Amino acid sequence: MKKRYQVLIADDEPIIREGIMDSVDWETLGMEVAGEAEDGEQALEFALREAVDIVLVDMNMPIMDGLTLMKRLKAERPACRFVIITGHDEFAYAQEAIRLGVKDYILKPVNSGHLQEVLQSVKQELDEQQVQSHYLKQASEQIERNIPLLRQRFCQEWIQGLVDDGNALEQLEFLGLPAGFPVELGIVRWPETASNQTLMKESERQLYLFAIENIVSELLQHTPHQVFREHTELIGICLWNNAPLEMAANIESAVQKYLKITVHCQIEAVPEGLGAMAAAYDACREAVFRDAQLSPLVRRARQLIHDNYDRPELTLESFAESLQVSPVYLSRMLKKELGTSFVGFLTQTRIRKAIQLLNATNLTIYEIAEQVGYDSQHYFSTAFKKVMGVSPNRYRRGDAYQEV
Repeated sequence: MKKRYQVLIADDEPIIREGIMDSVDWETLGMEVAGEAEDGEQALEFALREAVDIVLVDMNMPIMDGLTLMKRLKAERPACRFVIITGHDEFAYAQEAIRLGVKDYILKPVNSGHLQEVLQSVKQELDEQQVQSHYLKQASEQIERNIPLLRQRFCQEWIQGLVDDGNALEQLEFLGLPAGFPVELGIVRWPETASNQTLMKESERQLYLFAIENIVSELLQHTPHQVFREHTELIGICLWNNAPLEMAANIESAVQKYLKITVHCQIEAVPEGLGAMAAAYDACREAVFRDAQLSPLVRRARQLIHDNYDRPELTLESFAESLQVSPVYLSRMLKKELGTSFVGFLTQTRIRKAIQLLNATNLTIYEIAEQVGYDSQHYFSTAFKKVMGVSPNRYRRGDAYQEV
């Protein structure tokens, strides 16, 4: 049922107000006179209080003239419509009201036929505005319901290089995602999705994928992120803060623990420059598929290093003993599958964690050295400079460095 539009008649002459009241078939127009006002101040107060839709305004009213009234009302109620009631000698002055969206001018004495036509035109405008508002509200509600899906689709297009950088920033704002580019990108791969021999029903497979996404989101709940599904059923992760170094291993462990399935997770830094998201995603995707080829021993060794890198007493011998293999065999397997020695991988892990602490905390260099497993600040600084090309202090100041 359409609303009945509320009309205010603002004129300091009672005979004019009465004449307007009697000369219009308000019910047929779908309007009703909500009230009358004999000066601009009274009209403003009434219009705001009663949420008036249309004001018939006399330009020459006491206390507050018609032009001032319209300016004030336009600021408070932009949708309000105005029809000016004016004498011949005020007509030139009334032209200033054009920019306020005045619908028309009615010259005194008021012609009832002309007034009826003007009000009919105003009603048509308000009806159209009402329909437009209805559709816009419906669209807004639909967009709101679909925001999670729109975020996923946006991330899919972004990592495929289909969204340019300028447009990406606008879409981030529209979708309520953090401003700026993600600093890290992650992929979770469930090998089951790539198998053509799976005996699992599609509904069950989708259930597992959603469960994996929920586990990832729960583990990242304190880090601004967006989880999305890539078209090949890989689960992507955009991270606007650095995740803890051990996050990839934690995701794998949690999925194994709660879902009893094996997944491979990889998290990579997003470089700077055009096409950074697509480049980071390609690197991450390549790494996660390469990671899937690791032997169970090397995967276990890598996870243990992530879990224990902060222990200064960690050695190849003690580590091999905990894995129940010989140090020589473990060293050979690490070199073969990770391309680096035990000491080299341990150092890389410690330096990566140190970089996170240098970027995100105000800890001293000595405190950071302790947290990443070094007994000596000097030894830590030497190792850091060997990997990064600059000392920890220079890195924190923003001097040039190389990526780990």
